[in-house]
Amino acid sequence: MNPGIYPSLLIMCLTVYCIRMLPFLVFRKEITNRWLRSFLYYVPYVTLAVMTFPAIITATDNIWSGIAALVVGLLAAWFNGDLFFVAVSCCATVFLTGLFL
Repeated sequence: MNPGIYPSLLIMCLTVYCIRMLPFLVFRKEITNRWLRSFLYYVPYVTLAVMTFPAIITATDNIWSGIAALVVGLLAAWFNGDLFFVAVSCCATVFLTGLFL
């Protein structure tokens, strides 16, 4: 291993540690502000959506099959809600649109 990588690893570890420890140091009491509590409630969902939405669209060779799978997945989740059904319907949509496009 290159010896020059150790300072980079140390800086990375300190950065990650500081980011994770900062909320414990700043917010010692319970957060009572309604707006801030509601904002923090939705942060995990928004983060997950921001990470997965571009991957859904660009995961296939054709962007239109990704968009079609997204629409079918949203509709299947809205009307059925079963995760297995949503996954199978999205995979089938990508397969069928890949055959035709």
